[in-house]
Amino acid sequence: MANILIINGHQKTGSASGRLNKTLVAEMKKVLKDELNHKVKTTTIQKGYDVAEEQQKFMWADTIIFQFPIYWFGAPALMKQYMQDVYGYGVFYQASTDGYGHGGMLDGKTYMLSSTWNAPADAFGNGFWQDVQTPDTALVAMHKTQSFIGLKPLPSFSCHNVMKDPQMDEYLSQLRQHLITVFG
Repeated sequence: MANILIINGHQKTGSASGRLNKTLVAEMKKVLKDELNHKVKTTTIQKGYDVAEEQQKFMWADTIIFQFPIYWFGAPALMKQYMQDVYGYGVFYQASTDGYGHGGMLDGKTYMLSSTWNAPADAFGNGFWQDVQTPDTALVAMHKTQSFIGLKPLPSFSCHNVMKDPQMDEYLSQLRQHLITVFG
């Protein structure tokens, strides 16, 4: 049994209410807690947060799952603000004699990115995305941020065509299978 923190990083905009991210987080909780018997805590950034409490959640967690939509090819500004606030020096990272990027203090913990994209999955490596082969490649800054604090990656999950051609049942089925594979 693992301790898992799920962070809903959705930021409401005029065209995005957050229903998909909320549904995916609910499915994660159901599968991880009810089916796989893990302990689960959540944070919905948009509802506000206490920095010290969030830092304690990270210390409690074995794994952190970041659920967020892609806005302009990256995480929403609110999610980046959360990391700026919560990832404190001396708590999550410190100076290192081994060089830049080696002072992470969350060694032994893992993370998983779960993102929602309007881009279709087959767009990566083609056309506009010809130099970007996968969603993980596009999210290199998010991966490097987690590496900087010492977290190790688990396989990512992503949903595509979420506004042009949403397939909710398919997303939930794929997410469930992904969670069972990674955490089962």
